Amino acid sequence: MAQDDDHFEIRPGRIRSQGARKPGMQAKILARTARLGGNPRRAGGSSSSTGSSAPRTGRFNARGRGAKFAAALPRGSGWSVDGRSGARVRPRRVAVKARVVKLAGKAGAVGAHLRYLERDGVSREGEPGRFYSTFADGVDGKEFAERGADDRHQFRFIVSPEDGAKFDTLKTVTRDLMAKMEQDLGTNLDWIAVDHFDTGHPHTHITVRGVTEDGKTLNIAGDYIAHGIRHRASEIMTRALGPQSELELREQLAHEVDAERLTRLDRAILQRAEDDIVDLRQDGGATGGDNSYQQMLISRARQLERMELAEPTGNLTWSLAPDLEKTLTDLGRRGDVIRTMHKAMALLPEGRGLQPTAIHDPARDREPIIGQVVQRGAAGDHHDRRYLIVDGIDGRTHYVDIGNDDHPTPRGSLVKLEPRQIEPRKSDRTIGEVAGANGGRYSVDIHLRHDRNASEDFARTHVRRLEAIRRATGNVERMPDGSWNIAPDHLDRVREYERGRADKSPMTITMLSPISVEKQAALDAPTWLDEELAAPEPMKLAAHGFGKDVNRALYLRQQWLVDQQLADIDGEQLRLRPGTSEALRQREVRTLAGQLSNEMGMGVREALSGERIDGIYRRSVQSASGRFALIQQSREFVLVPWRPEMERHIGQQITGIPHGDSMSWNVGRGRGGPSIGM
Repeated sequence: MAQDDDHFEIRPGRIRSQGARKPGMQAKILARTARLGGNPRRAGGSSSSTGSSAPRTGRFNARGRGAKFAAALPRGSGWSVDGRSGARVRPRRVAVKARVVKLAGKAGAVGAHLRYLERDGVSREGEPGRFYSTFADGVDGKEFAERGADDRHQFRFIVSPEDGAKFDTLKTVTRDLMAKMEQDLGTNLDWIAVDHFDTGHPHTHITVRGVTEDGKTLNIAGDYIAHGIRHRASEIMTRALGPQSELELREQLAHEVDAERLTRLDRAILQRAEDDIVDLRQDGGATGGDNSYQQMLISRARQLERMELAEPTGNLTWSLAPDLEKTLTDLGRRGDVIRTMHKAMALLPEGRGLQPTAIHDPARDREPIIGQVVQRGAAGDHHDRRYLIVDGIDGRTHYVDIGNDDHPTPRGSLVKLEPRQIEPRKSDRTIGEVAGANGGRYSVDIHLRHDRNASEDFARTHVRRLEAIRRATGNVERMPDGSWNIAPDHLDRVREYERGRADKSPMTITMLSPISVEKQAALDAPTWLDEELAAPEPMKLAAHGFGKDVNRALYLRQQWLVDQQLADIDGEQLRLRPGTSEALRQREVRTLAGQLSNEMGMGVREALSGERIDGIYRRSVQSASGRFALIQQSREFVLVPWRPEMERHIGQQITGIPHGDSMSWNVGRGRGGPSIGM
């Protein structure tokens, strides 16, 4: 948001050749603004002798702490003449991206964000990153999140000094910056930060609680966020390294001529272009005798021509591709993805790093991906999206953007990834059908009257679907009596809801197993391998890579099942004996329950199908075949099927009836509370 895009040309201004088109009025005004030392990007603000200023951008207002400091910031391009050397110099550049995150109901998301920042943090020595704050290293991110659980909002900054690679650590820079921010904002700040040295551009992620030192809500002026933080960071870098000279800038820009990403040279070319035509001619009237910057722009334009993003239209003039900026940005991101994949592939078994790779596009690639998680990390400008790198059974390594999905997918786990569908589900059509026959209303009772064969549990799943849509979009209305008002275009509203979900989380992730296929081969519990051995059609497995690993694990599991007298081989066909899956499940539950009983000093009892269970939900328990919910009943506990929705009710009384591998739950005693299971 606060990227340093100030005018950076080595020699300001230019004179067009006689053959060029005359610039329009807007271009003339912006050029004159730059020549007079102003910033064309901030044109439109005004100041008075008192130092007050109008908002500098249309995106922010001037209210909040730091407004006075932001209003007094200099508006020049930054270039000056060094008094001793006579050379033109400017302050060091620092890019700052900022985001204000509202926290209402997002405690879990905050914790997940902090975990990813620390997990992705890498020191210059390659050691895992650790959070730090004003006075301490190794700060606990979980404690920070708990302190801010009731905050209205949180500030997230990414500070990327252009010369960050010259520092062994960015801790001192960050601490100095936060001290200056406290001075400008007039309050102590509660913050933590982590450095990332795993890219070519070292940067720091800073998370600041949205409260002042006396517990009041902290509001920071938009112009301070957009410009003040960057100005302070630039001061600190300039004090540490000295100002940047023209020669140093030329050397940096020279490296950008052949880059396959969006560069500062590209931005300068785009700024000079009119109607996608850029004219890079100049005549003897140009300022200064050094035309090296002009030559770099010409070299970059020729490189864009080789990349088929520009087409020559005359002497030193080019027609630019309409989507030039987006294409170069996408190329840069693709390069980052490829570098990330190469690092991840080094974690694979020897020789696996040479296998084919694939960058998944959910709009194009509709086939599911099955494989083992190699790496999970954060992506996006604000680390607000996630990615998975999966070693697939098809013998390829896949990079998959999973958006904001925060389901646990530990390294080594087995997953199935499918592009999210945006078409209405069967339940959506059922809701529309029931409502259409009942004056546009839907409820559990209405559903049961409409369909005498439907169960109450089945109808409640439709209510949960409506509640999810209401919370996300507000496109369905819940009436005071608990019934729902269903619009005639309900299915179109469902599609809108699903499109929004697909943008935020483009893939549906199914955890097939939390453990590796090698460990599943002799596991005394139900496994994914068992399901595949019993499937009518075998999977398509590559003869190399992870496909080969799965094939070997299937063979070893088959032998183990036969040795355990749980399966028989009929010719070349394996046949599981009746009750094999239930027998393995009972073995697993008994083993797990025994371990928990010893750990907790409590008795344990078995949950019988159809038996009513009342108790307090304490926590979930991960097993080899999935998760169980631990329900405490006085001085004993019972393990039952778990659902993600139960996590919102830890410590609460819940009631349910198990039915095989599923369970229907209500919060509180009896039938009056909201249903949370399926």
